[in-house]
Amino acid sequence: MAIRYPNGKKYTPPNSEVKKRSIKDYSYSNRGKTLEDEIDEANDFYLQRQIAVIHKKPVPIQIVKVEYPSRSAAVIREAYFRTPSTTDYNGIYEGYHIDFDAKETESKTSFPLKNVHPHQVEHMTVVAKQRGICFLLIRFSSMERYFVVPLEMLQNAWTRMLTGGRKSISLVEFEEQAIEVKPTYSPRIDYLQAVRKMLP
Repeated sequence: MAIRYPNGKKYTPPNSEVKKRSIKDYSYSNRGKTLEDEIDEANDFYLQRQIAVIHKKPVPIQIVKVEYPSRSAAVIREAYFRTPSTTDYNGIYEGYHIDFDAKETESKTSFPLKNVHPHQVEHMTVVAKQRGICFLLIRFSSMERYFVVPLEMLQNAWTRMLTGGRKSISLVEFEEQAIEVKPTYSPRIDYLQAVRKMLP
């Protein structure tokens, strides 16, 4: 199946295999997961225990070409992203709307702001004006360190970049201004512990 961006460029997923849902193992034995896997595990944990309802947003796709190799099967051959996506996750926790995006970097010293899109910053800014809780969840993969970056911190770094300043957020800034999430047993990435500190 060919999925294309609005500009016509072909999208190639990192792994074309369909992920199968199964009962999650909330232990340290499941190393090597992607950040998305870890967040999905946490969200399942929160949902099962009625702590929060947070889901990954579906990507809006416009299907333009479908083939029917048999009467009982359809194969999508070409599709386009209808609109740029906003953030990856949203939901509700303690009566607050939660809206965030997940990012990774292999750098040991900084997070490049080019990994964040302008429409994502705009989206989170609008949501925050409606009293939503917005942030980035960033993983320094080479060090297995996780940080929740409040929107205000992101906005300050974004403004600095737009006015000719640094185009990344240093690890020192993360340590001083963000909220570090230490891996735990169950779930491994309990990011709501950081979100609690951001609630009014």
